[in-house]
Amino acid sequence: MSRLQADGLYKVFGRAPDEAVRRLAAGADRGELRADGTTAAVIDASFTVDPGQIFVVMGLSGSGKSTLLRMLNGLLEPTAGRVLFDGRDLTSLPARELRQVRATKISMVFQHFALFPHRSVLENAAYGLEVQGVPRAEREKRAVEALELCGLGGWAASWPDELSGGMQQRVGLARALATDADLLLMDESFSALDPLIRRDMQDQLLELQKRLKKTIVFITHDLNEAMRLGDRIAVMRDGRIVQLGSAEDILLRPEGEYVASFIQDVDRSRVLTAAAVMTEPERDGEGECDCPSVSPDTPVAEVCAVSARVPHPVAVRDADGNVAGTVPRERLVAFIGGQEPDDARPVPCAWAASASAKEAAHA
Repeated sequence: MSRLQADGLYKVFGRAPDEAVRRLAAGADRGELRADGTTAAVIDASFTVDPGQIFVVMGLSGSGKSTLLRMLNGLLEPTAGRVLFDGRDLTSLPARELRQVRATKISMVFQHFALFPHRSVLENAAYGLEVQGVPRAEREKRAVEALELCGLGGWAASWPDELSGGMQQRVGLARALATDADLLLMDESFSALDPLIRRDMQDQLLELQKRLKKTIVFITHDLNEAMRLGDRIAVMRDGRIVQLGSAEDILLRPEGEYVASFIQDVDRSRVLTAAAVMTEPERDGEGECDCPSVSPDTPVAEVCAVSARVPHPVAVRDADGNVAGTVPRERLVAFIGGQEPDDARPVPCAWAASASAKEAAHA
């Protein structure tokens, strides 16, 4: 069973929201509604998030992604549709039960840290547990453990203004982890950070995810960040999800001109892996030599480096050391040039054929 499910979610602000939903379901766009003083922020959004998955919602400002996030934990009530969390319909829960779910099962990490300046780092990390009524000794113990997970074990007694932006964001992440919530909602959580710190936080999140296996919904407007973090990605435009799939699906098979234009500047070689371009060995025993090899999750950029050192297709080995496939050099070149791997085959060359014929005639 999925951990989280959005089923036909709409959020409309303004007059006659129910009528607006009917018009949108019949094919109206939100530009028509805006003329009547109504704003459709989210339109018919549906998806599922499996346990332990990082689900990224990506889109430009105004696409509806933050509004969607706030419907997932009940901070905003949907105009239509429902949200299921572990099979429970959050949209039908009484207010008291919904607050209990938010306090114990769902944590949120905000864009601008949202730390209390008059509380120490430890007190900030323990705040969610304090709201739950956890005794002080227990909440401080769990907060210290969360801070250590986030690399802040020696900063518990410090104040937020003594920390860098990246460290403050780690405190926000530690606060979410301390509650041991099943679901983390992260709203543009790294976008206020400098590029190097931002990448460091991405590394931190991925490392934590390997250990903790949390279910995460991550909001971002940065495509490279989405591709790096997301197990599955939803691309939003004008309130609608226009494509839903893996990073590989979106990069190799964009649906529509909008998504295609969105991804044109992405460095494919650093996002996709050997598994995206490998093929079955063409000959028995291919890849069985002792030359350098790669794993299925090796970035294509690193596969290129290996390909430059071996005289044959690069072997891709699984966790047991068996050859799962090979990557011919021509597939790498075509892939980096923008072709799908299935199209990355050598093309017969008329000049080469002509030259061969002339050589044969002179022989």
